[in-house]
Amino acid sequence: MDLRQIEYFVRVAELGSFTRAAAALGVAQPALSRQIRLLEVELRQNLLKRHGRGAQPTEAGQLLLEHGRGILHQVAHAHDELARLRGGLSGRVALGLPPSVARVLAVPLMQAFRAELPQARLAISEALSTGMVESLVAGRLDVAVLYNATPLAEVEITPLCSEELLLVERATGPAAPADPDTDYATLGELSRLPLVIPSRPNAIRMHVETTLAAVGLQPDVAMEVDGVPAILDLVAGGAGCAVLSRHAVESAPRPDAFTLRRIRTPRALALEIPLFTAVSARRPATRTQQALLALVHAQARAHLHRA
Repeated sequence: MDLRQIEYFVRVAELGSFTRAAAALGVAQPALSRQIRLLEVELRQNLLKRHGRGAQPTEAGQLLLEHGRGILHQVAHAHDELARLRGGLSGRVALGLPPSVARVLAVPLMQAFRAELPQARLAISEALSTGMVESLVAGRLDVAVLYNATPLAEVEITPLCSEELLLVERATGPAAPADPDTDYATLGELSRLPLVIPSRPNAIRMHVETTLAAVGLQPDVAMEVDGVPAILDLVAGGAGCAVLSRHAVESAPRPDAFTLRRIRTPRALALEIPLFTAVSARRPATRTQQALLALVHAQARAHLHRA
């Protein structure tokens, strides 16, 4: 294998078409097909299923795709580290954020990154925590923000902050400011309300279920919806209630369409979920990645509640 063959294969597998991949890479399609065929001969396995609509990875191809992305990512890092010797922090760094956190942090974080690291490039993607752990291990992400992370051999985690989870209901009239001493919902009330909630293994879903199970209760799931905007639209339309962070609601187009109540546990504590930053334990962080980590922590203190 050589890097060119890996790059060609990854691009065809991602785009699902030899024609589109050839155009994106700026090479002739026959040359692209020939290099991938040589790769298949060397590995003695078919990597792509060719059909009239394009191409898709075989089981072997899917495995190579995961490895290939990581290999190309590491090669790019080597270039970035060598470029750093010419002065200044540079290179591309990939950050993963949960969707609700991205609604608040993505813009100020990108602005701060551009101001402090003008020669570097930041790529932000949204995903669930479980998927981001896999991407960290595979080398597709450099840094991730994870809900309720647990220590793993492949991933190093650092506490970032805690987010209070609130009961989100449709506003039926002018809402007075919430009094944290009186305006709250018990776990018993929460268990009786129809919830519009993400599907498993979403971290907030799992946290709510675990908290209720600790007192012998379970949620009444009215709808499973992945995506904060869709959840809020359904709550505003009267489909049920939700459990989300305050900033997830405040960053909505119409935050006044909702009322918020704190959720108390039997010990009179608010329901909270911890956030962590995570990096791969297998690859040393570059200086650009370390600078991004510092920015993530600074922006969390400035924009996330209870940081």
